[in-house]
Amino acid sequence: MSKEKKRSVSVAGNIWELIKDFLGRIFLFRGTYFDFFMLFIVITLVGLGVLMVYSTSSTTAFITHGDSGYYVKRQLIFAAAGGVLMLFVSCIRYQILKNKIVQGAIYVVTIGMFVYMYMQGGSLNGSTRWIKLGPLSIQPSEVAKVVIIIMTAFLFSEYSAHLRITLSSFKHLPVYFIMLPPLLLAGINIKESLTATGICALIIFGMFFIATPDRRIFLFIIPLGIIGLIAGINLFSYRVDRIDAWLHPEEAKNGFQVLQSLYAIANGGMFGRGLGQSVQVSVLPEAYNDMIFAVICEEMGFVGAFGIIILFIILLWRIKFIAEGAPDRFGAFLAIGSIIHIGLQTAINIGVVTNTLPNTGVTLPFISYGGSSLVMTMAEMGIILAVSKQIVPVSVLRERKERRKRQEESIGDMDRRQAKRQRARGRVR
Repeated sequence: MSKEKKRSVSVAGNIWELIKDFLGRIFLFRGTYFDFFMLFIVITLVGLGVLMVYSTSSTTAFITHGDSGYYVKRQLIFAAAGGVLMLFVSCIRYQILKNKIVQGAIYVVTIGMFVYMYMQGGSLNGSTRWIKLGPLSIQPSEVAKVVIIIMTAFLFSEYSAHLRITLSSFKHLPVYFIMLPPLLLAGINIKESLTATGICALIIFGMFFIATPDRRIFLFIIPLGIIGLIAGINLFSYRVDRIDAWLHPEEAKNGFQVLQSLYAIANGGMFGRGLGQSVQVSVLPEAYNDMIFAVICEEMGFVGAFGIIILFIILLWRIKFIAEGAPDRFGAFLAIGSIIHIGLQTAINIGVVTNTLPNTGVTLPFISYGGSSLVMTMAEMGIILAVSKQIVPVSVLRERKERRKRQEESIGDMDRRQAKRQRARGRVR
């Protein structure tokens, strides 16, 4: 082989090594672990969601679009897009999200989406919550929930030492200003969606509660949050009407949806009427969206509804397992934020359907119809699966625990020997 050919082969080899090194810094295709059980639960919930969307929307779709499968076809496209995005994100090293350039970029893009929404967004029921990008409608608040988890996890992992400072005086209060960027992102949508703002704020609050050992700051935060909630409700009259419909659904002019939801739950009984046999689906507003759990109760009964709740509990347990085994604080806080988000949104949706909480317009994760919610939630699960690839195996954790115990015992023995020598010296003197 000539020298020129050898040189070209060497250059090509170096370029390939650089590409491999670059891709290796971004992607992780094989890790120490992968939570297939969590992936199975997510796929099961999404599959049940597609099934229930068809069951609840087929009549409405035929009347409005002339195709009984209109909504379920769109939901299948959303599920496929979300699945591809979830698997792609799960192959990325999640530590890349700690990069300050990445943090700044996703923050600026999300703020820009809200600004564009207020300028040219689409309206529904008097609220502007969507932006149109060609044939797509995107809800910025769903993007904001995931971005807030990423940003808050970064801040609390990066500045965890500062959060350990006790509030012995007011000079330590500036430490908590690190939460201003995610709080701004949470509050920017308060005019259009108080519930989305509340969920985002509670995600930050929950992660902050775990991050800081000093609980005295919450004596200030909790009353402030209650005042903000009351002010947000009274800002618009329709929010006050929702409270009235919650307390007196049979008398309030906006109580129709709540009453139909309760009728659907009562019709289901223990084992339900069967798939596609719902009576209330034709009169229940938003049956395939916010109120889909009511139709689940009617068609699958208490047993089916309870089974879906169990699936959500198992999913949260698996995310908790990943949080406990995460290799760093950033990965642990990502999982903690996801637990708060999924658990909180599920509880609120079921609470609204059963009239335990006022009507808020929150979707049931993985199950309700909607592209923005489904795709972003599955992307969030992709991040958690990426963390699971790097969790420390149980055997290694056990070995570390035993090593730490031996070190503590040896340190204790050394301290005892040193104390004994000091006592002996004192006697000699």
